Amino acid sequence: MNFIFISPHFPTNFENFIIRLRENGVNVLGIADEQYNNLSDNLKANLTEYYRVNDLENYNEVLRACGYFTHKYGKIDRIESHNEHWLELDAKLRTDFNVFGFHNEDIDKIKRKSEMKKVFQECNIPVAKGRVFTDYEDAVKLAMELGYPVCIKPDSGVGANDTHKIHNENDLKEFYSIKQDVDYIMEEFIDGDIVTYDGLTDQNGNTVFNSTLLYDKAVLEIAEFDTDMYYYIPRELPEDLIEYGELCVKAFNVVERFFHLEFFREKNTGKLIALEINCRPPGGSTTDMFNYANDIDVYKEYANIVTHNTFEAKVTRPYYCSYISRKDRNYVNSVDDIIEKYYDYIVDIQSIPGIFSTIMGNYGFIIRTAEKEKLSEIIEAISIERS
Repeated sequence: MNFIFISPHFPTNFENFIIRLRENGVNVLGIADEQYNNLSDNLKANLTEYYRVNDLENYNEVLRACGYFTHKYGKIDRIESHNEHWLELDAKLRTDFNVFGFHNEDIDKIKRKSEMKKVFQECNIPVAKGRVFTDYEDAVKLAMELGYPVCIKPDSGVGANDTHKIHNENDLKEFYSIKQDVDYIMEEFIDGDIVTYDGLTDQNGNTVFNSTLLYDKAVLEIAEFDTDMYYYIPRELPEDLIEYGELCVKAFNVVERFFHLEFFREKNTGKLIALEINCRPPGGSTTDMFNYANDIDVYKEYANIVTHNTFEAKVTRPYYCSYISRKDRNYVNSVDDIIEKYYDYIVDIQSIPGIFSTIMGNYGFIIRTAEKEKLSEIIEAISIERS
C-alpha cells in the first residue's frame, strides 16, 4: 500500500500515524516544504521517501511530487494530511489521482458553514439562525433580523480564526474596516457551552471509536480576556449527543476518517444545536488524550483500519483526561509543587509555541484520573493565580 502523507511533520504528534502505518507494512511517502534535515529522526526513519517542495500551497509542485511517487512506487492508495488547512489540497490530489476519500465535489459541504447548515437541517438537527451576507447593508439588515449580539465568521474557515462577536452597529462598522475579502456568515448568538462529538470511522463508514470534549469557556472569551482554559474528556457520552453525532457522520459520508463535530448545548434548555463538522482529528494533543483516557493507541487503530479495516482496541473509558493551560503569570502553586503533589496523575507537561499560546497557554498540563472530584481538584490547583 502506498500512502502519501501531506505535511507529515506537523503537528509533531501526527508523526505517530506514520510510524504505525509503517509498522503495518505501508509505504508512507511524505510531501512538505520543510527541509529534510529539520525532520525528526523518528520521522526520517519511518518515511519510505520524502519529497520536499518549495511551497506546499503551489499545487503544481505538489502534483509533480505525487506524479513522481506514482512513477516510482505504482498506484497511490491514500492521500491524507489529517489537517484542516490541507483538506482542499488532499481532495484535489485524490480527484486527480483517483484515490479513495473525499474528492473536489465533497469539499463545499465539509468546509463551508452555510453548506454544513443545510446538511444539519436535512437531519432535523437544530442550527443557529443565520446565513451568508453580501455587503454592509445586507449585514445591517440581517443583524436587525437576528437581534444583537450576533457572531460573524468566515463561511470557510478554521476553528475560531477571524470570528467576531458583534454587539451593535458600531461593532459591525469596525468589523467592516478589517474584514477580509472572503465570504462571511452571520448567526444569532447562542448562550451555550460547546460540546463535541469526536471519533473515527472504518472503511464502511461505521463509527468504531467515539468520544467527547467539554470546555470551561469559549475560545472567543479566552482571546478577549486573555484567560487560562481547560477542556476534558469525560467518561460518559450523553445519548442525545451520540444520536445527533451519528446522524451527521452518515449524512456527511465520513468514511475511514477522524471527525470532530461541534455543538452548542443551550444553557437555558439543555438542547443541542449543531455548529460545524471538521473531518479531521480534534486539534492540539487531543488524539494523545484519547489514548490516555482509554489506554489505547488510536494511531495504531487508524493504521489497522487503513490496512485491514479492523479496530482492535477495547474502549472502556477508565479515565477522565484534561488539558489545563497556564500563561506566563504568577500562580499559587509552582510547576514543581504540582508535580510533587499530583505526580501520579500527570501524563505530560507541554511548552506551547507562541503562535498557539493565546488560546492554549504558554504551558499545558495533561492529567488523567478515574474520579471527577480529583479532576476538579487538580484543575483548581493548576489554575489558581496569586491575587
